[in-house]
Amino acid sequence: MNDSHFKDVEDEDAEFYVYHVLTGNITTEIHYHSSAQLVYAEGGIVHVFTDLKHWYLPARCFMWIPAGTPHYLFSTSPKVDLYNFYFKKEDDHNGFFDEINIYSVNDLLREMILYTKEWNGKITKNDGSKYYFLKALKGILPEKRDKKLAFPVQHPFPKDETLLKIARYIHDNLEKPLTIESTAKEFGMSTRTLSRRFKETLGMNYVRFLRALRITRSLELMLEEKYNMYEIAMMVGYNSLSSFSNIFKKVIGVAPTEYQHKLRGDA
Repeated sequence: MNDSHFKDVEDEDAEFYVYHVLTGNITTEIHYHSSAQLVYAEGGIVHVFTDLKHWYLPARCFMWIPAGTPHYLFSTSPKVDLYNFYFKKEDDHNGFFDEINIYSVNDLLREMILYTKEWNGKITKNDGSKYYFLKALKGILPEKRDKKLAFPVQHPFPKDETLLKIARYIHDNLEKPLTIESTAKEFGMSTRTLSRRFKETLGMNYVRFLRALRITRSLELMLEEKYNMYEIAMMVGYNSLSSFSNIFKKVIGVAPTEYQHKLRGDA
């Protein structure tokens, strides 16, 4: 993803700015801007980092990032299409626009977003129908206030260099048992030291962090639509479908099959 458009977003007359990335493998540097941003993922999962939080933006969902929020994005999925809309802050805007969050996308909003696929750059009143189309798109967003994703889609992510290496190691080996003892040994640390660093740095223990990575990885695998639920359970380190389903429902709030139906737009 080319970051050169960030300067253009700041133009005073750029009430709306559109920048879509339809090539997959997305990465940006950490940045912020005076415009709010709507990010929509069509296929795959986009990772969004804000401060110490790691958000997972799944397909058929959008994330609202308020103006002035430092963040960066990445996705390793070759299939993800990333739709970006930038909106200048209005003095009398709805309080919805001050809150960072992820929302589901209904068929109407999805079609509106996809309709702009060929658009690019600054949109002003001189652009006529495009301008009023984006104004209408922004206008219906507050209707999503009560339709946030009904499960946790964020957790702290380490900036500490050692813990970041450990987090990447865990992510790359999720199919393994990955006890705290085995991970501590892998990095030449005592179990007690590793446990303390997780709690002090992230405010959560090792087991909870491991569980978060396993469940969010399972969400990515569901989106690929290549594997059945048993295969996904094995790939993220659970030795039975029932144990995976129980943990998934505890974390997400719904059973994995029900969540998969939502991803496909069946519900």
